[in-house]
Amino acid sequence: MTDTQHFPAEDGARLAYRDEGRGLPLLCLPGLTRAMSDFDYLVPHLPPLRLIRMDYRGRGDSDWTGAATYTVAQEAKDALALLDHLGVGKAAILGTSRGGLIGMLLGATARDRVLGLCLNDVGPEIAKGGLTRIFDYVGRNPAGRTQAGYAERLSRSPGFAGVPMARWLEEARKLSIETPDGLRIPYDPALREAFLQAFEGPPVDLWPLFDALQGLPLALIRGANSDLLTAATAAKMRNRRPDMGFAEVPDRAHIPFLDEPEALALIHGFLKGLA
Repeated sequence: MTDTQHFPAEDGARLAYRDEGRGLPLLCLPGLTRAMSDFDYLVPHLPPLRLIRMDYRGRGDSDWTGAATYTVAQEAKDALALLDHLGVGKAAILGTSRGGLIGMLLGATARDRVLGLCLNDVGPEIAKGGLTRIFDYVGRNPAGRTQAGYAERLSRSPGFAGVPMARWLEEARKLSIETPDGLRIPYDPALREAFLQAFEGPPVDLWPLFDALQGLPLALIRGANSDLLTAATAAKMRNRRPDMGFAEVPDRAHIPFLDEPEALALIHGFLKGLA
């Protein structure tokens, strides 16, 4: 496994990344509170390519830079800065949840840098149920004192079935840190303030952003039980982009782990089309 490295963002923040392999560059962008390790389940199943991952500012091994900097726009700039740092002119993007929103922004505003975009359980409309659930946990430490106990609670997550306890324990280790005072989140708690601020005021229409992706190779993975990306929104996306690859993963809510057969088949087809 390639060691984690750091590069300086425009404002001097040290941001963590990994760059491994050769071939088609694939930039993997994780979810809101997640880190590059979120793609560990997928990595063993990828064809030979150049895999690029990053921790957003305030998450993982990257510097904490304050709530005002934890925005989709800033994270998109940081992603481009990483590609610049690595000398990568164009990359395919696989974006999970928040990472998909960043990918849509990059596809719409930096088209010359994007080979194609694969979205994992996110689209131009974010369902209220999914948002409410995120409001409940973002920036807050998990209850309990052990990751084993946290894994047990995660295993009861609505919409998931057939997931072994070992996977939930892996998730608990990614989503928490054990301390003598109990579990702690592995990211800046100020992310809560930034997230809540982003949804104050009237809702932002993201459909123009999606429509701006016309002509860009596009694929969509949806958890069949997702409370963030509804079946209706996915259908609307497919209607606007009949050429978009699509897979629905059964027994998964938000978010599929990406090593499910349906997700892998779509990702492999997406990458083959770009190659």
